[in-house]
Amino acid sequence: MKIETLFKRAVENRASDLHLRVGLPPILRIDGHLQRQADLTLLTNDDILHMLDEIATPQQQERLSREKELDFAYPYELAARFRINVMRQRKTLSVACRMLPFVVPSIDELELPSICKDLILQPRGLILVTGPTGVGKSTTMAAMIRHLNENKDCNIICIEDPIEYQHQNVNSIVDQRELGEDTDSFDMALIRALRHDPDVIVVGEMRELNTISAAITAAETGHLVMSTLHTTDAVQTIDRMVDVFPPNQQSQIRLQLSQEIIAILSQTLLPRASGLGMIAVFEIVLANPSIRNLIREGRTYEIPTYMKLHSESGAVSLDEALVLMVRKLKITRDAAMQKTNDPKHLTKLLSL
Repeated sequence: MKIETLFKRAVENRASDLHLRVGLPPILRIDGHLQRQADLTLLTNDDILHMLDEIATPQQQERLSREKELDFAYPYELAARFRINVMRQRKTLSVACRMLPFVVPSIDELELPSICKDLILQPRGLILVTGPTGVGKSTTMAAMIRHLNENKDCNIICIEDPIEYQHQNVNSIVDQRELGEDTDSFDMALIRALRHDPDVIVVGEMRELNTISAAITAAETGHLVMSTLHTTDAVQTIDRMVDVFPPNQQSQIRLQLSQEIIAILSQTLLPRASGLGMIAVFEIVLANPSIRNLIREGRTYEIPTYMKLHSESGAVSLDEALVLMVRKLKITRDAAMQKTNDPKHLTKLLSL
């Protein structure tokens, strides 16, 4: 069994992911559901090793042997790129391949909130795209970068692990640095980027204290910084960023965040009502004087209440976004109910 044969099947079925596990046939995730390819044989560890030999360089295989996990990207003909993650489990290899189109989708094609166009054209500050793994954060950021690239002349530096979407130089120039290949760490690449005359810095993920600190510093020095976190809403996002710092630094970090944050876009993914594909739904928190004050004073738990009472602020709660999608017939009521944190409140909103 050739891995490129499986890539072809993934492309033909418009799968988002391909999973390879020992003892199971190849599995495709299609419209959010895992589908075992029952017509294919069960995989052995040797099968997976042979497949990796087809696509991983000797250097990448050496890194996998040393670190017991590996991230890299692989182009499949002219159809798609695959972001590949390899890890060990129960003394065998497990592989997940996320399919990415070669052409960067636009904000309109993805049906993202129109405010994404305005946010990415801001001259400075910090934009965060958050959500659990697999909801399309990287795709949202790529679409926003495309909009910036097409509408403004900027020097854009992207730091990624691995590079997923490949951007062309349109009106802007775009440098894309891959962790492990072009740089050793997010935080060091961020610091070096400041010496490369950037207008915009995109950090694939803020994982730890040094990267978060460097990102805030970059925003403070007059750059637009965009990054992702694996958090589910604005409150958790701010608290997570603050909590990674020692207690004696947290007040200062809250102050810095309150000054530099522009917006938090918390993303989730739902099946379309048509049954064809998925669509992203966003909770949107825009920084205004009141939101900045809540962050500065450590009262982030009041942000949801503020959003309910001040709809004119431009903020959109998850429930409000779900209601809008239901009314536009983009998603079903049942799908919305499965994503809300407050079914009673959502039911009330839907009845209005």
